[in-house]
Amino acid sequence: MGANSSLLSPDSSDGSTHPAKLKLGDIPESCVALVLSYLDPPDICKLARLNRAFRAASSADFIWDAKLPPNYQDLIDEYLTDTPTQLGKHEIYARLTRPVRFDSGNKEFWLDKRTGGLCLSISSKAMNITGIDDRRYWNFIPTDESRFHTIAYLQQIWWLEVEGDFDFRFPPGTYSLLFKLRLGRYTKRPGRWVSNNEGVHGWDIKPVQFQLTAADGHQAVSKCYLENMGSWEYHNVGEFVVDDSNVSTKIKFSLTQIDCTHTKGGLSVDSVLICPSNLVKDFRALL
Repeated sequence: MGANSSLLSPDSSDGSTHPAKLKLGDIPESCVALVLSYLDPPDICKLARLNRAFRAASSADFIWDAKLPPNYQDLIDEYLTDTPTQLGKHEIYARLTRPVRFDSGNKEFWLDKRTGGLCLSISSKAMNITGIDDRRYWNFIPTDESRFHTIAYLQQIWWLEVEGDFDFRFPPGTYSLLFKLRLGRYTKRPGRWVSNNEGVHGWDIKPVQFQLTAADGHQAVSKCYLENMGSWEYHNVGEFVVDDSNVSTKIKFSLTQIDCTHTKGGLSVDSVLICPSNLVKDFRALL
């Protein structure tokens, strides 16, 4: 009680009778930084706005070193070659939370601002789509709905086959792969966008199949009927595990419905998302 009670004593250190008051600015910067290191990045940024001491403490490298993925330097060296070498860990974290485009702009990765988890998104333009070069079957449609500003829209086809792959170094963890799909599309009318479901057909007869296959032989397969119209949905294909961030993860994925007994149409394919599986539950990384 001795040391702590002195702060509550009515006598100040100069002998006056005015009570001593401890202000936030009086807390040592090292103590503030230690407390901040236990918080999530959004909370750290909020507290950094309290005063100069908190703002200075929030930039301590050891705080953000623990938030960054273990292979962050490899990501910078390979994808952010113009990044200044003198950046602090806080600035590096902030830079990596902004989408980083690569592969001719058809893929991008970023860190989730809240958790630091690494996410990867792949545009439909980076996928192999059967019949994509024939406008009777597929069209690429420009739209602000997609982070890539383009979606692939299926007019009508007998054989649905959408395939893709990636080769990327992820931090250790468990990851989920999801297709972002929608039945129908939006048509621009004067001053507004209107849902157009006229071409949607054939999805209630047989389910579509999703699949992922890893280089180590791991495989995940799921099937479902596409039912909901007018809104984007994330269809979880399955999970894969990364043990070593120094080893590149190679995954192939697909969306198929190759039963040629009926045609199907009216499907919008936006992208494929890969993110830490714990983020799928609250979908913050998917927005």
